[in-house]
Amino acid sequence: MTSPNRLQRALAKLDGLPGPLRRAGRNLVLRRAVPLTGTAGLDFQALTVEQAVVYIANRRKIQNHIGGVHAAAMALVAESATGMVVGMNVRDDCLPLCKTMKVKFKRRAQGALTATASLEPEQRQLMHETDKGEVIVAVQVTDEAGEQPIECEFVWAWVPKKPQA
Repeated sequence: MTSPNRLQRALAKLDGLPGPLRRAGRNLVLRRAVPLTGTAGLDFQALTVEQAVVYIANRRKIQNHIGGVHAAAMALVAESATGMVVGMNVRDDCLPLCKTMKVKFKRRAQGALTATASLEPEQRQLMHETDKGEVIVAVQVTDEAGEQPIECEFVWAWVPKKPQA
C-alpha cells in the first residue's frame, strides 16, 4: 500500500462532510487547481485512485453553432477525467503530463456528457514504483441518450519534478 499523494490528502479533508457538501468541496478544490475546469463548469462527480467521473452540462457557454456541446468541451471533459485519475496516483515528486490526445467525433452529442476514466491496478503500480513513464488511460464519454459521441485515447506521462532552486 502506498501513502496518499497531495491530491488524495486534499480530498480526504472533505470526507467528513455530507454528500452534497463533499461534492461541492471537491469541485472547489479541483477547480482551483485547474481553473479552466471551473470556467467550463465541469462537475467532478466521483474521484478515486481507480476511477474519475466528470460531467459537463450542455450550457450556452460551452455550446457550438448547432446547440450541442462544443468539440473543445467534449475533449476537455475526457482530458479532465483522465488527468484526474492520473493525478490521484502520481507521486508527489512527479509531474503528470498529457502526452497525446486522440479524439474521434462519431456522432452529434445529445445533451450533457459524462466522461469515465479508469486505471488498471498494473498501471497504478507502475506510477507508484517508477520515476518516469507513461500509460494509456481508458476513458468513455457518453451523452444523455447513453451513446458515445466521441472515442478517445489519452496517453499520460509522468516525470520527476525539477528541484526548486
